[in-house]
Amino acid sequence: MAKFELKLPKMGESVAEATITNWLKKVGETIAADEAVLEIATDKVDSEVPSEVSGTLVEILFQVDDVVKVGQTIAIIETEGGALETPKVADVAAPIVAAVEKTIEVAKETVATADFSTSDKFFSPLVKNIAKEEGVSIAELESISGSGKEGRVTKEDIIKYVGSRKLGTGSQPSQPTTHNPQPKTSKAQPVSVNGGDEIVEMDRMRKLISGYMMASVQTSAHVQSFIEVDVTNIVKWRDKVKTAFEKREGEKLTYTPIFMEAVAKAIKDFPGMNISVDGDYIIKRKNINLGMAAALPNGNLIVPVIKNADQLNLVGMAKAVNDLGNRAKLGKLKPDDTQGGTYTVTNVGTFGSVFGTPIINQPQVGILALGAIRKVPAVIETPEGDFIGIRQKMFLSHSYDHRVVDGALGGSFVKRVAEYLEAFDANREY
Repeated sequence: MAKFELKLPKMGESVAEATITNWLKKVGETIAADEAVLEIATDKVDSEVPSEVSGTLVEILFQVDDVVKVGQTIAIIETEGGALETPKVADVAAPIVAAVEKTIEVAKETVATADFSTSDKFFSPLVKNIAKEEGVSIAELESISGSGKEGRVTKEDIIKYVGSRKLGTGSQPSQPTTHNPQPKTSKAQPVSVNGGDEIVEMDRMRKLISGYMMASVQTSAHVQSFIEVDVTNIVKWRDKVKTAFEKREGEKLTYTPIFMEAVAKAIKDFPGMNISVDGDYIIKRKNINLGMAAALPNGNLIVPVIKNADQLNLVGMAKAVNDLGNRAKLGKLKPDDTQGGTYTVTNVGTFGSVFGTPIINQPQVGILALGAIRKVPAVIETPEGDFIGIRQKMFLSHSYDHRVVDGALGGSFVKRVAEYLEAFDANREY
């Protein structure tokens, strides 16, 4: 018999750790190759970890709610064979070394700080290290409402707390503010509950979404521009080619890839929308990676990313949109699928909304909402004069960060998207 070390696999360049949310197998149970052993969660997406071998699970090294670094051994599987089997060292060595070095560095800096042993509550070493590094006192740590098992404070809980605290006590403007003090953050009022009400705790993803949305509103100066677009040519073209497109390409042709294509072109024309803000610095993004907001079956929201969207033709865009959308619905997105977005598009028209005012997906500086396509009476200009006709129209709603995007850029960008859509060639080949 041999033993195989099941390690947390690499899940993308930007993902260094994950939280264990559920063990699908118990010690002593048989596991087939490629069978899921446990479920994990990053800050954006949930996924499963499959076994690379067949055998019997003999040891579990981490429990639910534990945070595990990429490359760490999480379980031992007994297999038929010789010596201990492990994945290639090159796949896991770098993340482990980096994690250890960071832990040592934090430990050196915080060894003389607060002693959490005086608390009666249990806090994981990771939570303690974050608390020490951010100067969170024992009293503050004990006051945090934990979302983990038995009310334990998880990594996400303390990071959200620290982020909220920083936003509430952020640096003030350099000019005098004696006569214009910053507004105080008011505490939420307690909610009255009667006997007929039901209290349901938010799930992990909803808590994360809540934190992201509040942080975005408090970080970016949101402003909106709206524009109405005539998409009659697009509707006619899609109706004409969608059956042949699906037969030839094996993909359904929705409106989304057409809109994404226009957005990618407009970003190339206005690269000032493809930036991020880091303190007092602006980061100009080289790649155009379009986030595509998608509703999940449980009502939550996720934003998979189409990488290098400007390099895709319409067929490639359709395949990317369908692939990410389908895997989002099935819960099969990989952590790296939601990383690296530089601009986001959300389709509020899916639910019948004419337009909306979406919240920016940080650290991006803009997000475009696509409204519902409607038949409306419109003035049509011709050489023979104007007349009223029925046209297919929709609204585009552009939210952008007024700290770095002024009205001229924000308005010009969404106008350019509209121009690309209205100039769509109804006779084009796909």
